[in-house]
Amino acid sequence: MSELALRREAVGRKNWLFVGSDEGGAVNALFTSLLASCRLCGVEPWAYLRDILCLLPHWPEHSLLELAPLHWAKTAVRDDVRQRLDANAFRRLTLDSRG
Repeated sequence: MSELALRREAVGRKNWLFVGSDEGGAVNALFTSLLASCRLCGVEPWAYLRDILCLLPHWPEHSLLELAPLHWAKTAVRDDVRQRLDANAFRRLTLDSRG
C-alpha cells in the first residue's frame, strides 16, 4: 500500500509542474490532501466534496472541524445535517442527474 501511495506521488509530481501558478499549486495541494484524507477515513471523496460544498455556506464557523473527513461519518448521519442536505437544490440536481 505504501509503495503504491509513493508511486502516485512520484507520477503526480511530474504533472503538478504545470498547475499554472503558486496559488494553483497551493489549491492543488489542499485538494490532494483532502482527497487523501477521505481515502484514509473510508469516505467516498466525490460525494463528500459535493455534500460539504452544499453545507459550507451556512455551517457555523465554530463547528468546521465536524466537516473534516475524520469526523464526517458521524456528522453525515445527524438529522439536522440530513435535513440541510435534502433541502439543498444543487445537491438534488446532482443526485437526479445520475439517473
